[in-house]
Amino acid sequence: MLRWIDGGSFTMGSDRHYPEERPARRVSVEGFWLDVSPVTNRAFSEFVEATGHVTLAERTPDPSLYPHALPQLLVAGSAVFSAPPGPVSLSDERAWWAYVPGASWRHPEGPASSLEGRLDHPVVHVAYEDALAFAEWAGKTLPTEAEWEYAACGGNDGAEFAWGDELAPGGRHRANTWQGPFPHHDTAEDGYAGTSPVGAFPPNRHGLVDMIGNVWEWTATEELPARRTPPCCAPAPAGSHGPRRVIKGGSYLCTPDYCARYRPAARQLLEADSTTSHVGFRCASRAPAPD
Repeated sequence: MLRWIDGGSFTMGSDRHYPEERPARRVSVEGFWLDVSPVTNRAFSEFVEATGHVTLAERTPDPSLYPHALPQLLVAGSAVFSAPPGPVSLSDERAWWAYVPGASWRHPEGPASSLEGRLDHPVVHVAYEDALAFAEWAGKTLPTEAEWEYAACGGNDGAEFAWGDELAPGGRHRANTWQGPFPHHDTAEDGYAGTSPVGAFPPNRHGLVDMIGNVWEWTATEELPARRTPPCCAPAPAGSHGPRRVIKGGSYLCTPDYCARYRPAARQLLEADSTTSHVGFRCASRAPAPD
C-alpha cells in the first residue's frame, strides 16, 4: 500500500553522529508515493510465483566476478547474523556474520529454516537488483535517499528519531532494535529478537511503519566517491568491488554500544550485490498526486 508524501524541504544528514552523515544541509523533494511498510515475504512470494525470479543469493556466483573468493564461498548463499556465545571484539564483524550456503529469502538462516510464521516479516537476503526487479514488476520504483529520509522524518525536521529526540519515550520502544550487549545477547525488551512483523510498532506522522529498525532498506541512490566509507553492519561479498547503493533506516541489530544508526539521518553504503539477513526494501512511485 502506497502513501502520498507531500513535497517540501528538510534538514538532510547530521553533524552530530557518523562522518558519512555530514554535512547537515537543506534539501527539497517533490511529492511522491511511498510504501507504508517494507516489502514482506508474502508479497515477495507473489512476485516470485508470478515471474519465476531467482534472487542473486539463490544463484551460484560467477567466479570471474569474485576472483579472490575462497572456493567454498562460490556457492549459492548469503550472509547470516549469528550471535556468538559470549563477548567478542567489535572490531571484526566476522565474529557474528557468516556466509551460509543455501541461505536465501526462502531460508533466512540457511536450508533448515523457512518462512513459517514470517510471511508478514520483511523479506531479506535480497540484492539491489532483486529489489529493483520487484519494484518494476509492481509498477513502482525505489526511493532516492533524500525521499526516504524525508519520509522517515515524518515532519519532525532535525529530530534524532522519526518520532522525536528520545529513543524510547516514556520507556516505550518505538522500533525493532537491539537491547543488551551486542552482539552476543539481545534481551528483546522490544518484544523481538530478529525481524518483526511489519507494523508491529507505531507509524510515524506520515503513517509509515518500520522506517527505523527492523531491516535496512535499499534506496536508488548510488555512492558518491567522496562518501565511500566501510560498512559497519555487514561484510561485503568476497572480492566484490562493484557499485554501492545507500541503505537507510538501521535494523534489528542497531544498538547504542555498536551501531546507533536507527535514525533517519543515518546511512550506509553497501555493495549492490550484497545479500544479508537484515537488509530489505520498500517501493516508491512518482505517479501524480491524489486529487
